[in-house]
Amino acid sequence: MFRFVKMSTGVAAAGLALAPAALAGQPATAALTPPPPPFYTCMATGEQTICHAQRVFVEDPVDTGIVCGSGEDAFDIWDQGTVHMHATRYYNADGNLTRRVNHERWTPAWWSNPLTGDTVSYTQTDTTTSILATPGDFSLATETTVGENIYRDPRTGAKVLMSVGRQTVTEDGAVEFRSGKQPFLDAFANGDMTVFDDVCAALAE
Repeated sequence: MFRFVKMSTGVAAAGLALAPAALAGQPATAALTPPPPPFYTCMATGEQTICHAQRVFVEDPVDTGIVCGSGEDAFDIWDQGTVHMHATRYYNADGNLTRRVNHERWTPAWWSNPLTGDTVSYTQTDTTTSILATPGDFSLATETTVGENIYRDPRTGAKVLMSVGRQTVTEDGAVEFRSGKQPFLDAFANGDMTVFDDVCAALAE
């Protein structure tokens, strides 16, 4: 995604599965579509199956594609951090996924200037709910994300970038709804890269 308020490389980073809390119901026996990753625990509850997972994983340094400066002084911002995730999947009586809810908290996390090693730390807490138009088909999912993402100057503690509110993106990538302060949508949907000027200034000092 762009996930709520910042770039993401997904869960391609190294991960550590944590034991989920005890669940009511019977262990799931029906085939599930799409099948959940192996770190989920699934239980049959009434006519549906609910799967839960808790993970902590590290996103290794990745180029965000955001360019600061120009000429010889130009640099790309790199992103890295530790993600604490709690995810839930809901399958219908036919075993097809209908909804997925992911809660994520990024801490510690930071953006960096690879030329100087300077960093700007950030915190991010968000919840993304994916509703599948066709059960079992992730390609037809509408995603709504709500949360906040705050970046601070390491020298002054002042906020240099903040994204907060709600956004809904349809299965074809269109922004159906937005509220609050959404600089990442302004940048990558509307082309206004000046929203990163204060972060770039903090990383160039």
